[in-house]
Amino acid sequence: MNLSTIHKELKKYASKEKAEILQRFFKTGPGEYGEGDIFLGVKVPETRAVAKKFKDLTLNDTISLLKSKIHEERLLALLILVQKYSSGDSGTRKNVYTAYLKNTKYINNWDLVDLSAYKIVGEYLADKSKKPLYVLVRSQNMWERRIAIISTYKFIKSDDFEDTIKISRLLLNDDHDLIHKAVGWMLREVGKRDISVCEGFLKGCYRSMPRTMLRYAIERFPEGKRLKYLHGQIN
Repeated sequence: MNLSTIHKELKKYASKEKAEILQRFFKTGPGEYGEGDIFLGVKVPETRAVAKKFKDLTLNDTISLLKSKIHEERLLALLILVQKYSSGDSGTRKNVYTAYLKNTKYINNWDLVDLSAYKIVGEYLADKSKKPLYVLVRSQNMWERRIAIISTYKFIKSDDFEDTIKISRLLLNDDHDLIHKAVGWMLREVGKRDISVCEGFLKGCYRSMPRTMLRYAIERFPEGKRLKYLHGQIN
């Protein structure tokens, strides 16, 4: 098994037309958040199928794949890392987690973060100190800040909302729309499990928080309550 074999396997599913669509969708133009990213035009289910086929790729080779200029190859590497983490022993999990955080510069689009962060970083930190998340959330790298909040999805699934709320507060004044969406999404997930916790956070800041963040957070609220938040009628 070698990387050239994996490159060839992934290219079997490539589509020029799909690549053009993806490059627009993931904002790869000059000055956009995904500037310069290269797509083959491979669908996520197809990338997942390749990841299963090459799940035994060594950790070193997987990290080499993560450093690819091609988006789907980086996604493939992350899907393999998730598999390695979920099936590995404690030593393997630590190695995967450590390698992940050492290579965040290559986890540089929202889908790459969202499909991996909570399954590796969140899982690893579930029973440990959450300090690494507070390092990430203060990063100048927007994708590291997104990793910080999305990693808390793991904790939310266990009805542990403390770090989601704390990190959301730290990101309230973030200037990037993709952070607004991520925070709003995580607050929405909190609200689905305990609306009182979500409202406890929102009532102190909903009038001043980014509108996108608010809309995402209250998306699953009862319609009457949702409209009151949107119209500033909650005291």
